[in-house]
Amino acid sequence: MPGQDLARLRVAITAFFALDGFIFAGWVVRIPDIKQQTHASAGSLGLALLGVSAGAVLTMTLTGRLCRRYGSHPVTVACMVVLALSVALPPLTHSAAALGAVLLLFGAAYGGVNVAFNSAAVDLVAALRRPIMPSFHAAFSLGGMIGAGLGGLVAGFLSPTRHLLGLTLVGLLVTAVAGRTLLRHEPPAPAHRTPPSPAGTHSKARSTGGRGTVVVFGLIALCTAYGEGAMADWGALHLQQDLAASAGTAAAGYACFALAMTLGRLTGSTLLARLGRARTVIAGGTVASAGMLLGSLAPSVGAALLGFAVTGLGLANLFPVAVERAGALAGPSGVAVASTLGYGGMLLGPPAIGFMADWFSLPVALTSVAALAAVATVIAVSTRRAMGG
Repeated sequence: MPGQDLARLRVAITAFFALDGFIFAGWVVRIPDIKQQTHASAGSLGLALLGVSAGAVLTMTLTGRLCRRYGSHPVTVACMVVLALSVALPPLTHSAAALGAVLLLFGAAYGGVNVAFNSAAVDLVAALRRPIMPSFHAAFSLGGMIGAGLGGLVAGFLSPTRHLLGLTLVGLLVTAVAGRTLLRHEPPAPAHRTPPSPAGTHSKARSTGGRGTVVVFGLIALCTAYGEGAMADWGALHLQQDLAASAGTAAAGYACFALAMTLGRLTGSTLLARLGRARTVIAGGTVASAGMLLGSLAPSVGAALLGFAVTGLGLANLFPVAVERAGALAGPSGVAVASTLGYGGMLLGPPAIGFMADWFSLPVALTSVAALAAVATVIAVSTRRAMGG
């Protein structure tokens, strides 16, 4: 495929990553308004919100199969259309049960598009032979920050119905523009191919030996996403409850983490080119582990905020590397496995932290993020060859 077409594909795939983060963050900032509208209790709202997670997990494996059959590009476009349409539905509900039902659809589209565009990105990385996977995930983070910031600005004068309908229109417009590029081009072939082995020996070895390695990469994604989920749900409470920070300062805790993660991903391609995948994950896991020990056990707010930022820098490139390696080994199915495990980690993190906080304390519970970052480091050390450097 000509270099100009590959450049167009990179721009289009980047747009889908950014749009995904933008839409999801725009929905999240309106959750309090939707709760009030549906008259849901905290418990019933929590059950309704599980619809997003359940829909995503149920769809991810199926999407891997759809990508193998129809190609990752059309599946990306189709799932994004459903995501853009479904984000307008929550304000139309008037009960927690109805909200849960529409969030099941929203989650299914969210999970599907994540597998599909990660699969498309893996194909492009293989064709370019450059470690650009972190740049796509940086676009997702930037889209999320813009979506959250814009959502906070318009919340004062736009109803949830108008705001989320606006997200639908933006989503459909971006999909129409970027989707044309994806639909015009087949996923690019890798820049180098291994000649086929007689009697399918190579593919058989790949399916048997590679499957366990894909799960191992999925565990790295799980360790990373566990930390993201924990920081999103518990970081601010730790600053307020344990370090007596003001509400505004506490909110800045996750902002420091998210901004550092975005910066880490923006520079991730350069880091990967210099260090290689294995050393990047080993260094990132080590840095994240040290940062979270500081963030959870520091006696002052300033030190805790520094720890949160260091954690974000450390975790930034672990998930992109894990998904890219899983996809390189097993195609869309590998991306689906790694994404499902990663999403499972994001689901596991907040309740696990809550239980440990009840048993011990919140600072001690947050050290589990450091422990799992260390686990990711150990996994990277033991799979250096499979990571390709």
